[in-house]
Amino acid sequence: MNASAGKHHTLVVLVENKAGVLARIAGLFSRRGFNIVSLAVAPTDDELFSRITIVVDVKSAPLEQIVKQLDKLVNVVRIHEMSPESSVERELVVATVQASPEIRGQVMDLVRIFEARVLNVGTNAMMVSLSGTPRRVGDFARLLRSYGIIELQRSGKVALDALEQLDA
Repeated sequence: MNASAGKHHTLVVLVENKAGVLARIAGLFSRRGFNIVSLAVAPTDDELFSRITIVVDVKSAPLEQIVKQLDKLVNVVRIHEMSPESSVERELVVATVQASPEIRGQVMDLVRIFEARVLNVGTNAMMVSLSGTPRRVGDFARLLRSYGIIELQRSGKVALDALEQLDA
């Protein structure tokens, strides 16, 4: 069970890389009242397919119902539920925070502690990024709030099975 006490599940959906597939999936979620917590989409190493990582809120609908409805879509090739215990999960955050010269050192300390990166520095602001587990990214974003977030974007979770799972 994941860190959100079972209310969020991660599904990886392999789909044909064709126009309109994402719109059909989003439409399915919308029509059925299923809630998407995060969504990440990109082509795979095979240009015929795309991989969609969807974090779903199972409070909005039972997981089995979500999977059955997705499986009915013609362009869906395979659906796999990722287990947090047997997968590697990552997320990216990019944020611009207020950082006047007087507090810039404090922001830099936070960047060093989290092993984040400084992407850009302005007169009174800094742009930083961090890639890591969703929890680590969330912790970093929460701590940045105390400095004043000007703008923040999170990528949504991406996940792969851990190597031990692949070797079995």
